[in-house]
Amino acid sequence: MTEHYDVMILGTGEAGIFAACELADKCPGAKVLVVDKGPDIYHRSCPIVAGKARSCVQCKVCGTMCGFGGAGAFSDGKFNFTTAFGGWLTDFLDESEVMELIDYVDAINVRHGATTEVYSTSTPAARALEKKALEFDLHLLQARCKHLGTENNLKILTSIYEDIRDRHTFRFNTDIVSIEASGDGYTLITAEGDRFAAPYLIAAPGRSGAEWFANQCKQLGLELINNQVDIGVRVELPAAVFEHITDVVYESKLVYRTKGYGDQVRTFCMNPYGHVVAENVEGINTVNGHSYSDPALRSPNTNFALLVSNRFTSPFNEPYRYGKHIASLSNMLAGGVLVQRFGDLTAGIRTNAHRLSQSFVRPTLTAAVPGDLSLALPKRQLDDIIEMICTLDKLAPGTANYDTLLYGAEVKFYSARIQLSRELETALPGFFAVGDGAGVTRGLAQAGASGVKAARVVAARLNGTFVQGDR
Repeated sequence: MTEHYDVMILGTGEAGIFAACELADKCPGAKVLVVDKGPDIYHRSCPIVAGKARSCVQCKVCGTMCGFGGAGAFSDGKFNFTTAFGGWLTDFLDESEVMELIDYVDAINVRHGATTEVYSTSTPAARALEKKALEFDLHLLQARCKHLGTENNLKILTSIYEDIRDRHTFRFNTDIVSIEASGDGYTLITAEGDRFAAPYLIAAPGRSGAEWFANQCKQLGLELINNQVDIGVRVELPAAVFEHITDVVYESKLVYRTKGYGDQVRTFCMNPYGHVVAENVEGINTVNGHSYSDPALRSPNTNFALLVSNRFTSPFNEPYRYGKHIASLSNMLAGGVLVQRFGDLTAGIRTNAHRLSQSFVRPTLTAAVPGDLSLALPKRQLDDIIEMICTLDKLAPGTANYDTLLYGAEVKFYSARIQLSRELETALPGFFAVGDGAGVTRGLAQAGASGVKAARVVAARLNGTFVQGDR
């Protein structure tokens, strides 16, 4: 038996959530189905976070990646007001429209409890920092930023869920195995054989569904464009090393082009006084970072990612699988996340438990296994990372200290992007693709904005249909 709807939203990450919010507001008469393979916000949990396990136990559905809120639910909630990074929406929309959408998403967050405090890079101190960075060929990307905080981010998402849960039909813990297209629209088929159909589909698969979604698109005959592959490590060091930077701009996006290979390396997801955490992406253990607003929950360390960006051309067409392969090597060596002291890495020495115990920097991810990153990461990316750390040391002395910790691998999984129109619609009419998993965005702000944009287009079409009485 097939259940029929006006619109289906596939995924409840940031993009799917804000698509659902916009449809509830702009088209309240529409019958909307929202599906996710994970649980609702109240039933998301991780054995590591709950203190029941030291390392990943390979849950069938990862509690930190899937469910209402997606991968962003347990992030530290950085919300960047910019088009300079965080996605590629300006490939489809005018910059002014993207910024309007980002501000709109922020206003919804504020209504549900988000802070109004904004870190700005237009202050004299930020400008001075930008100038100082340029002396070392480090480029500080300009953006206003909000820090929602890991604990507050969950509260905001819970409030949003309560606001829309009775206005749509939600089906959680529902594994969609395939998407079918027909002249009447689209059908989602579950692992149990249930079928849901609608003339409009907004696909927001999220990071954990990126590879699956790319395969579905191939089966539907949709052309894919390779996106970049971001591979690197997460750096952890005493918070004092970066205080003069994070106190001014909080989320410092520093970009550097290496002299050795000409590759671009950037800092990403900086977490002052934060914690390094493990996450599971379809059975692959990678590393990430959290940061709390509550001072009582903070650590003495700051952590951030260093990512090397590589964009591949034909015949290479599987960036997602490449990233997973690199991450799987560190899993093979360590049984999970691997950690090494920077001094050991440059000296060609494997970090072991004894050497790690002598480190002045205490790891916040205690489940990480000491090892040798040079056996997991490709030489080119590792050389780029070492060069970047040495360059950052000029701006933030202490970055290249012997006891600076490097966790690996950190891989950002982005799907190969589908060809989309200015409405974020695929070549199949009524089929929209949004968010990180569709290769359109890579952050909370633009992900939410993409969901709003697609929902506005669908709402306008549905409202025209309803007015004509053709439902």
